[in-house]
Formats: sequence, structure tokens, C-alpha cells
Amino acid sequence: MGLPAVAPVLRRRLHRLKPFNRLQVIVEHLSMSKTAASSSEVLLEKRGCAGVITMNRPKALNALNISMIRQIYPQLKKWEKDPDTFLIIIKGAGDKAFCAGGDIKAIAEAGRAGEALPQYFFREEYALNNAVGTCQKPYVALIDGITMGGGVGVSVHGHFRVATEKTVFAMPETAIGLIPDVGGGYFLPRLSGKLGYFLAMTGFRLKGKDVHKAGIATHFIEAEKVAALEKDLTELKSPSKENVADILDSYHKKCKVDQEKEFVLGEHMEKINSLFSANSMEEIVQNLKKDGSPFALKQLETITKMSPTSLKMTLRQLREGASLSLQDVFTMEYRLSQACMRGHDFYEGVRAVIIDKDQSPKWKPAVLEEVTDEYLDSCFKSLGSGDLKL
Repeated sequence: MGLPAVAPVLRRRLHRLKPFNRLQVIVEHLSMSKTAASSSEVLLEKRGCAGVITMNRPKALNALNISMIRQIYPQLKKWEKDPDTFLIIIKGAGDKAFCAGGDIKAIAEAGRAGEALPQYFFREEYALNNAVGTCQKPYVALIDGITMGGGVGVSVHGHFRVATEKTVFAMPETAIGLIPDVGGGYFLPRLSGKLGYFLAMTGFRLKGKDVHKAGIATHFIEAEKVAALEKDLTELKSPSKENVADILDSYHKKCKVDQEKEFVLGEHMEKINSLFSANSMEEIVQNLKKDGSPFALKQLETITKMSPTSLKMTLRQLREGASLSLQDVFTMEYRLSQACMRGHDFYEGVRAVIIDKDQSPKWKPAVLEEVTDEYLDSCFKSLGSGDLKL
């Protein structure tokens, strides 16, 4: 390629460089132009010692779509192998969200039309989640703002998750006829006591410091310090995982926000552990009714609005996931995602919550007792050659 093929400003810069350096700059320029043109939804930048991923759909609360997944995954793998990249940082653009979830509306519309998106979206999303969970480089998720569903999948399995007073965490999938996927079957049953089961069934929102107290975030800092933390991380010289942890620890220890705050669920943990330890959803509902406390009745009210099918699938997903590897959990969750795509409740949940917003889904079956064990068994069954293999 001759110099006339590039922009005048770049051409002047190139004249001052040696031939080899010229070529390098041209290649970088072209690859950056190509990325910028096709991928303003994701920004992938090398800054200092770090690879920085920015989910860049602030108006959509950085909801994860298939094109974002297809850009993040190969870059993550590339940085993992690159000797000059020592850590990976992921964050969301704007001041509201890290990532509010997957692009559920697009999946529902494609599923209704009989298109293939629901098959490959979940397959590729879980492969990305697994890449986060197995990443050999320190992986830092700056979960500043709304972090739900798909946003949890690209953060919770990494080494470090940094929450702020603006963080809102939830796994709200049972309200739309889905399951708390993206590895929920792995990390939720491993939270303290039955906390993960409670969060999965009710979609309860944890805010700010509570995300750290629950064991979902590893660190908690002021939102106004996030940019400074990111700068300090990128300026480290050939850092080890311990060096990264030291920086995060120092910010965490200096944080004065909500220092005295008690865990929002602290006083209820004994109840949660006993009420949600039952072997079936019907028993959990009975436990809540029998308990009769304001807290139990509030959870009962929430649970009765959720998809009965999703609730039963979720309970079994977490019970089985408690003893599975992360990879086997993704295989199981892929089977469940496809069962949801074949069923009724996912499309009805998306209609009621996201499209029409009437918040009045008509679930089928409408009660827990009508969701049979035979049906559940079919949801967990191998897809044969269609199974997700990681």
C-alpha cells in the first residue's frame, strides 16, 4: 500500500517514521477504522498494560447483543495470549448501567419468527461467559450501575468485580419465563446459605454495598473513583494478579460510602436459609405461607407472579449446578434455554414485561402443580449433537 492511500494527517505522520514503523501504524489505523465502523456498540482498546472492553449502548443500558458478543469473545482470547497485555478491564458506557442484560426482545422476536438467533445467541453468549471464567489474565469488571442477566455473565465469573453505590444487581429471569442463566446455576448455589436460591426465585435487587456483602462483588468503591482506579490499573508495569488485587484492595479500604451499613438481607438470612431449603417449589410456597411473617408474605407475593415453569426449572438448575463444573453448568443451561425457546412462557413474559409492559403475563401452565416432572426431565435432556460443548 502506498502512502497516497491514507489520510493526509496520517501521511504527514508516516513521513517521519522508519519503513517498518510506517507499516505498523497503517495496519493499526486500518484495523481501528474497521473496528470503529462496525463496532461502535463495543469499544476495544489497548491502554497501557490493559485490554479495555467498553459495552457502548448506553441508551439500551448496554444490553448485550450478538454482534457485541462476536466482537468481545475473539478480542478477549487474543489479549489472553498477548504477552504485552497483563490484565483485562470490562465496563459499560454512560452513567446508568454496566450491562442490563441480553437483548431479550430481539431473541423473542427471532424465536417467534422461527429464526435461528435463539440457538446461536445462547451458545455464543455462554462461550463468552466461559471465556471470562477461564481467563488466564486478571479480569476486572467495573460493575458501576445496573448489572443484570447478561451483564452478570460477563462479570461474575471473572477474578475481580468492583461495585459502587450505583450498582444494582439482579437475576430477574423468572419474571419473563426464562431461567437465571449465564452461569447462574454455578455461582448462585455457591453464595452463602440459600441466598442464591432466594435471589433466583424472587429476582430480588441488591444495591450498592449489598452486592459486595452478598459475595457477588469482590470490592466496593465510590462511583466517582472508578475513572481513577481504571487509570491506576492501566498504568501498572507488567502487573501480576497480586499487583492488581493490591490496587483494588487499597481503593476498597479507603472507601467511606456506606461503611456502617448492615446487609439489607442480614436480619432475614435465617428465614431465607430455612424457607428456601425445601426440595420442591410447592414446599417453598408452603413454607412461606406457614411462616406468615411480613417478609415471607412479601416473597410469596413476588413468587406467585413468576412463571411456574421457570421457577421449577430454576430450582432444579441450582440444585444440580451446586455440584457441577462451570462448563457442565453451561451445557445444562443451554438445554434449558432451548426448552424455554420451545415453550410458551418466555414469549409471553417478554410481551408482558418488555413489549406491552402490562405486567400481566398469562403463564401456561398457570400453577406449579401442573408443571410435571416429566416435562422438567425433557427440558434437562441432552440435545445430542446440538448440545453445547465447551
